[in-house]
Amino acid sequence: MGVVTSQIDVELLAKAAARLEEAVIDPAAWIRVMDDLCAATGSTGAVLLQGDIRTPDVPYTASMKESLRVYFGDNWHAKDLRAVRGVPRHLAGDVVVINQDLLTPEEMLRDPMHNEALFPFGFHWYAGIGFWAEKALWALVFQRTKREGSFERQDKKSLATLSARMSEVATLSAAVGRVALSGITDVLGLVRRPVLVLDRLGYVLHANAQAESGFDDDLRIRDRRLVVRDGRAAAQIDRLVQIIRSLPDTEPLSLESIVIRRTHKRSVILRVLPVPGAARNVFLGARALLVLDNLLPRIEADQDILAQALDLTPAEARLAALLARGLSIEAAAAELRVAQQTTRNQLKSIFAKTGVHRQSELVSLIAQLT
Repeated sequence: MGVVTSQIDVELLAKAAARLEEAVIDPAAWIRVMDDLCAATGSTGAVLLQGDIRTPDVPYTASMKESLRVYFGDNWHAKDLRAVRGVPRHLAGDVVVINQDLLTPEEMLRDPMHNEALFPFGFHWYAGIGFWAEKALWALVFQRTKREGSFERQDKKSLATLSARMSEVATLSAAVGRVALSGITDVLGLVRRPVLVLDRLGYVLHANAQAESGFDDDLRIRDRRLVVRDGRAAAQIDRLVQIIRSLPDTEPLSLESIVIRRTHKRSVILRVLPVPGAARNVFLGARALLVLDNLLPRIEADQDILAQALDLTPAEARLAALLARGLSIEAAAAELRVAQQTTRNQLKSIFAKTGVHRQSELVSLIAQLT
């Protein structure tokens, strides 16, 4: 029997592994590095998969796109024998598992997942390298075609050299992402913008202090879920979570705002924004920023600032501040203890000085100054 020659280029593998740290700051670098790792291991494709929760928002090489579309679209990820049998082996200490460790040749040929999600796209042979991102088990999965041949047991030692490096980079990526995410939400908090962050499963990963201070029975976090009393808004939020769970990370979130009606307060406008930069990494799992406009009470306008900024008299500034609180012109007159005609004349003067024509426009203008 002849000696089987390994297709793994150890030197190229080491060079590609050295570039993994690029993905700590730039999550988009995963694809480039994974292409290099494929070249070093004689593989056609690669993908990162979490051990217990497999979702499509993960880095993968372009060669895997159609196969993964079927894998996730037809729910093969929930019944993948390689995961069912491979995850326990990783947990027991096997760093690398290959086809021969998990399935017999007959099982592989009969397996519906292989016949639906792998063989039609040319993929036949598998190697999974286990690593850890904080407390979560992940696997870097390589796929070879039938022509490229199987991974052999002698290849395991070379592939295993990636595990410690992957664990280091993944854990660091999650930590850097968490710091970046906190920085983003804290900056928004400085301008009184309440913000929540949802992860890939729709759980609340983070909420800034402004969001926490505005929660009530109409809108709150329970068991890490955003819960609202408004039935229509609740259904829209459920739909948002379903989109997040099914949408690949490479696809942009483009969603309409959600209006959350509250019993005794202004409606909250929930705006969905993408997670930017280093905070958007697969191991942290942050998928969407939710900005909650109108969650907090309006800040009362400073009359001195209004007078200076809008060139108003003290009396006009007092009236403008009351109107910004939501009072009608009649209620403002009563609070100021002046005739309604006096407040109407003052309002006309305010309109002339500010260039607005409606009370609602004036309130919006004042809101920009507070």
